[in-house]
Order: sequence, then C-alpha cells, then structure tokens
Amino acid sequence: MAMLHRGMGLVTVRVVPRAGRVSVGLDDRGIVVRVRAAPESGRATEQARRALAEALGVPGSAVALHRGNRSRARVFEVAGLRQPEAEMRLRATEGDSLPP
Repeated sequence: MAMLHRGMGLVTVRVVPRAGRVSVGLDDRGIVVRVRAAPESGRATEQARRALAEALGVPGSAVALHRGNRSRARVFEVAGLRQPEAEMRLRATEGDSLPP
C-alpha cells in the first residue's frame, strides 16, 4: 500500500487521525503519518502534510497533496526529493514525535 513512487517525487502514506501524538514512521505496511487532528474539513490532511515535510526536512511548501483527500492512503508530491533520499530521511525519523 505505502510506497515511494520511483522518479516522480510522490510519496504514498497511510494517515491515522486522532492519534495521541504527531509522528511519521515506517511499519510493515509502509509509511505511516499519525496526526492529532480529526478527519474533518481537511485538517488531518493538512497536519499530515506538515508532519511529512518536517520529517523529510523540506519546507512545507515543497509538499502538496496529489490525491486521496478522503482516503486513509494519501499521495503527496514532494518537490525536489528523489526516492532514495526520502527513504533515508524517513528511516532516520522512525518513532520520533513531531510538534502538532
């Protein structure tokens, strides 16, 4: 389900709303972004976008929703980041908490 799309700068993540803390990590199914926000009015998506940007070490403006606004699996476009570097950055943040 979750994967990095080769050469396209797209990252598919599973978003878990109403989590106890904001975090980005990897599990056996791929990239998981946990957010505190409820899945209402795009708040969970926006918080997931910001958390993913922070975990990847890129500006928030470099991450945009590509598709999946109403799905738990969302695809974000990350400008200027290739697959190997994105994987390395996400592995480095595994288990870290991020500010809300």
